[in-house]
Amino acid sequence: MITAVLRRVGAGVLVLWVAATLAYLALLAAPGSTVDAIIGDGADTPGIRAQIIAEWHLDRPAVVQYLDFLWRAVQGDLGRSYLLQRPVSDVLGSQLLPTVKLATAAALFGVVLALLFAIFARRLTSTIGLVLVSTPPFLIGIVLLSIFSFTLGWFPVSGDKNFSALILPALTMGLPIAGTLAQVLREGLDRALEEPFAVTARARGLRERAVLTRHALKHALLPAVTMLSWSFGVLIGGTVIIEQVFGRPGLGQVTVQAVDAGDLPVVLAVVILAAAVFVVLNTVTDLAYLVIDPRLRRS
Repeated sequence: MITAVLRRVGAGVLVLWVAATLAYLALLAAPGSTVDAIIGDGADTPGIRAQIIAEWHLDRPAVVQYLDFLWRAVQGDLGRSYLLQRPVSDVLGSQLLPTVKLATAAALFGVVLALLFAIFARRLTSTIGLVLVSTPPFLIGIVLLSIFSFTLGWFPVSGDKNFSALILPALTMGLPIAGTLAQVLREGLDRALEEPFAVTARARGLRERAVLTRHALKHALLPAVTMLSWSFGVLIGGTVIIEQVFGRPGLGQVTVQAVDAGDLPVVLAVVILAAAVFVVLNTVTDLAYLVIDPRLRRS
C-alpha cells in the first residue's frame, strides 16, 4: 500500500512538472517580450526598461530563470502578476471559488441527469447523449439565456449574486457531461444486466427496475466514475467560455486576460492548478473504485 501511494505521488509530481515545463516553453516561444508585457500601457523609456529587467532578473539566462521558477513553485511561491502587480496566489485565490462552485454544480447536474436518462430513458439515451454532446456549450448557454432569462425572466442574465445566477451556467456545462455519462452508464448497465447475478436476481422474483437499481447500477458505475473524474477536470478549463457568456467572475476571465497580456506567472499558475486538479481527481477515482467494488479491495 505504501509503495502504491508513493508511486501515485511520484506520478502526480511528474505530471505537474511536465505541465509546468511545457507551458513555460510555450510562453517563452510566444511573440512579444516580457518587458513589454510588464510595461503594458505605462511609460516606456530606456531607464524604465532597465529597471524592470533588473527587478525581475530578466537579464539572467532562460535556463536559470526556469530553474528559479521551479524552485519558487516548490516552495509555494507562484510569483507576481505582470499585469496586476499582485501576488499570483492572491489573483487566483480571489477568483477560484466562483470557478470551483460553477464546476461542482455542473458536475452535480451532469450526474443527476445522467442517472435519470440511463435508468428511466434507456432506449433514448443514445439519441439524447448524441444531441447533448454534439451541441457546443456556448450555444446551449445562449439558448437557455434566451428562454429562461430574456423571455421568461426566471434567472438573472449575468453575475454571481445568488444561487439562481448559478443554475443556467451550471446546466449549460452539465448537459454535455450528462450526455456522455448517460451513454457510458447505459453501456455498463446493458453488460451488467446480462451477468449471472442479474439472472439470479430475476429468478428470485425481483422486478427489472429493482435488478437495475440494486445490482446492475453498482457495476456500471466504475467506468462512469472514471469519465466523471476526467470531465470535472475539463469543466475547470471549460469555465473560460461559459464565464464569458454569463458574465461571471472566475478563473476564466483571469486566464484570458493573462494570455492576452503575456502575464507569464498567472498563466503558469493556472496550468499548474489545472494539472493538480487532474492529479487529485485521478487519485480520488482510484479510491472510489475500492468503495464501489469490494472485489478490488480483496485483490
